[in-house]
Amino acid sequence: MKFFDEARIEVIAGKGGDGAATFRREQYVPRGGPSGGDGGHGGSVIAIADRNINTLIDYRYTRIFRAQSGESGRSRDCYGRGGEDILLRFPVGTVISDNDTGEQLADLNEDGKQVLLVSGGRGGLGNIHFKSSINRAPRQRTLGQEGERRNLHLELKVLADVGLAGLPNAGKSTFIRSVSAARPKVADYPFTTLAPNLGVVRTTERRSFVIADIPGLIEGAAEGAGLGHRFLRHLQRTHLLLHLVDLAPFDTEVDPVHDARTIVEELRKYDEALYAKPRWLVLNKLDLIPLEERATRVQAFLDAFGPVERHFEVSAINGEGCEKLVFAIQDFLDAQNAQTSDEIKDINESQRTAE
Repeated sequence: MKFFDEARIEVIAGKGGDGAATFRREQYVPRGGPSGGDGGHGGSVIAIADRNINTLIDYRYTRIFRAQSGESGRSRDCYGRGGEDILLRFPVGTVISDNDTGEQLADLNEDGKQVLLVSGGRGGLGNIHFKSSINRAPRQRTLGQEGERRNLHLELKVLADVGLAGLPNAGKSTFIRSVSAARPKVADYPFTTLAPNLGVVRTTERRSFVIADIPGLIEGAAEGAGLGHRFLRHLQRTHLLLHLVDLAPFDTEVDPVHDARTIVEELRKYDEALYAKPRWLVLNKLDLIPLEERATRVQAFLDAFGPVERHFEVSAINGEGCEKLVFAIQDFLDAQNAQTSDEIKDINESQRTAE
């Protein structure tokens, strides 16, 4: 199945049914009076997050979704049937915006979360509502209202705790294969990864986290070069970025320091919030460097690159150094979750005190 993370659709709610203007015409009921019922409510369009869906392909080719209109009212005080709602299922992590105004309407960040996209029109009133002591035979009625309609922009941002960033062939796919059960394509040419891959990393029986691998970035990605710019949005929800660097490129003219700075600059150009996220440097492919030269090569890179928050030395192909990195990530995420829980408790306590 192809991975689609963006789409544009139109949603149209159902029109409300018209009210009826009828009168009772029965034997032995000479003055039956008005009996026109109300029109039914038009159907609405509702969005729901579904964890069993992982792409927007269903909305790539079907662009218009129209809910059912309500039925008109009938005689004998019968109300029209309401139109059925449409339930549109989206992957968890889908952001829905108004395509005309840019306003964000919904962020489906939890499985089962429902959001009303457009509301159906109200049904019209029948003439039974207009009878009075001075108007015994009303012929007034109201028409049903039109349903709302919107042009929507759908954007999928995968939910992951950790994101991998780096140049093509930096070893991101090999790394995620090494630490999780995910099996993305690995080959000796650039851009083997064409869509985001998610892997669950389990450190203990009850502790785990999700890691996201996106296509490699190249210089100018923020302006549209290469593939990575299309998928940078999938790193915006992560709590931590791992910046993978190929410390032993096959081309001797390639400068790992320059390449690493290129990735940092592309993150900054794309989104300042993404650039400001905690970012750890992961020096990969140490297995290609002789053991006696590793320490010197690593130190030379760090001196030229500048200060970093944390750095790790790994060889994703054989798993060397990966276990240490994985447990460090788990500890970092646990600390963040604990801090978030404490902040929520403080907010609840302050609200109780204010009440």
